[in-house]
Amino acid sequence: MKNGDPIVVLDSVQKKYPLGSTEVIAVSCASFSIAAGDFVSIAGPSGSGKTTILNLIGCIDVPTSGLVTVAGRPTSGLKDDAITALRREVLGFIFQSFNLVPVLSVRENVEFPLLLGGRKVGPEEDAWIDHLIEEVGLLDRRDHKPNELSGGQRQRVAIARALVTKPKIVLADEPTANLDSKTGESIIRLMRLINRELGTTFIFSTHDAKIVAVADHVIRLLDGNVAENRLVDPEGTAK
Repeated sequence: MKNGDPIVVLDSVQKKYPLGSTEVIAVSCASFSIAAGDFVSIAGPSGSGKTTILNLIGCIDVPTSGLVTVAGRPTSGLKDDAITALRREVLGFIFQSFNLVPVLSVRENVEFPLLLGGRKVGPEEDAWIDHLIEEVGLLDRRDHKPNELSGGQRQRVAIARALVTKPKIVLADEPTANLDSKTGESIIRLMRLINRELGTTFIFSTHDAKIVAVADHVIRLLDGNVAENRLVDPEGTAK
């Protein structure tokens, strides 16, 4: 694990959802911590709680019990403006369905989170946007709309968009699920490169064995519980 305090901590977290007259336990009792700069795979079968945990870290949902702490801030009880600030300042999101705005160009989609946050886009921000588009290999597509791009290219736009606010943490929900294997491998290499160059913490919810294979921190879930929590050194051996 990297030096310094953990950037994400889950302490005895449980999440229940009502289903008619009963309750479904999506996460039973999860406890783990993630260090800044980790490249984390949260793996497990469908229904094991992967997406729920990602939603809890991303402040899209709140735990039924237990404590989720992100960048030193307990998320339970945060008011809407504090949650918005946490998402804007700390978190970036990559979705398997891309969630690009169809009427906007590649460049406009990447810029969009800055405008949502009310930030003025000046020369420094313009240069950063262009740098990200170049990093994901889409400079020659910067004026294209999403429907003019392949699935892999759209996912690259989504990665650049997730990084434009310079988040400390990127949450990626099954980012290779809708891609062919070759494109998926390219996307994984790109995110691993960004992780190493920028020190961005990546947390994946995934079924993809290729992401698990390159992760330096693997958390496996089973029936809402943490079945495995291990660190892996760069040579791929468990610590």
